[in-house]
Amino acid sequence: MSGVVILLISLVYTNYLATQLAEGERDKIDLISKAYEAINLDMENLDADLTFQSYVIEKNSTIPLILTDQDDNILFAVNFRGERNTDTIYLEKELKRIKSEGNEPFVIDTPQNPRQYIYYKHSLVLQLLTYFPIIQIVLVGTFVILGFLGFSAARKAEQNRVWAGMAKETAHQLGTPINAIVGWVEVLHSITEESDAERLEIIDEMRKDINRLELVADRFSKVGSSPELKLFDLEEILPNIVDYMKRRAPRQIQFKLKSSDDRPFNTKINKHLFEWVIENLLRNSLDSMGEKGMILISLYAKNNRISIDISDTGKGIHPGKFKEIFKPGYSTKKRGWGLGLSLARRIIEEYHQGKIYVKESKIDEGTTIAIEFPMA
Repeated sequence: MSGVVILLISLVYTNYLATQLAEGERDKIDLISKAYEAINLDMENLDADLTFQSYVIEKNSTIPLILTDQDDNILFAVNFRGERNTDTIYLEKELKRIKSEGNEPFVIDTPQNPRQYIYYKHSLVLQLLTYFPIIQIVLVGTFVILGFLGFSAARKAEQNRVWAGMAKETAHQLGTPINAIVGWVEVLHSITEESDAERLEIIDEMRKDINRLELVADRFSKVGSSPELKLFDLEEILPNIVDYMKRRAPRQIQFKLKSSDDRPFNTKINKHLFEWVIENLLRNSLDSMGEKGMILISLYAKNNRISIDISDTGKGIHPGKFKEIFKPGYSTKKRGWGLGLSLARRIIEEYHQGKIYVKESKIDEGTTIAIEFPMA
């Protein structure tokens, strides 16, 4: 606000100076016209002293002027820079421009000589001063934009450092209990009879969940560092993710995976981070549907890009929230920090040069979130 006030004061003061300078220039041309009249009146008097009149005329070294007769024939011009003072075509164009601006000429009228007119344009200094407010606005606007961009970049970098630090610390903290759980599972397996198939199956599922925890810790440890990208066929990865989530979802939730092409969907990804993004999106879909519904994962290729559409029959998202849901801290859940979709966007767009966005959503009907990758 203070910057706007300072800019307004500067603009008002600059306009005041320009007005005063314009009035001063007009008074100066008025004085010059009177000097010409005096010279014309005393032209026949050989003893007349014309020193002062000549001095007044010669002192004008900044204001361009054109002297014409009553028929608008140009008699001479001064202060139009170099050879332009004698360039008739250029001077005629300038004369038209001066007339179009509405500046009234000064009339030189004496009984001995025909009527003459002095047309003038503002000096270069006044013209520059007139444009100075515009230059000020441009410079201040540029400064504000650059400052905003710099502040945004610094803020984003700080957020990235915070996320990376939190993620690495989380991975570090998960390491100790995971190792302890691994040990206890092995103890349970060693004291379980081979004939106890039900308990062995439970232990096997516990091992799978421990492996998943180790994978989660590994993913968090990679946040903030450049992940290694390898060539994968997404059609081979997606079924494993869907199968894992399906076993942990309510029984009345249906999962459907379809592909629109027989060719491989090859692209360079970091497998662990990609799986984390898909799991996060599927988990959000499960949360929005409750105990029943359907999740459809569509894989297709278009314009040298691989697309994955994840559609659900959940609560939907308000159109005004399509972009906001990917911002840090946004969450509709009572628990959580609202970093899931924000990290998902960072993984897809910054690490994989892809794109993630809400493709379609209707309240109480469902949502479709799309992910795009460049095809290898």
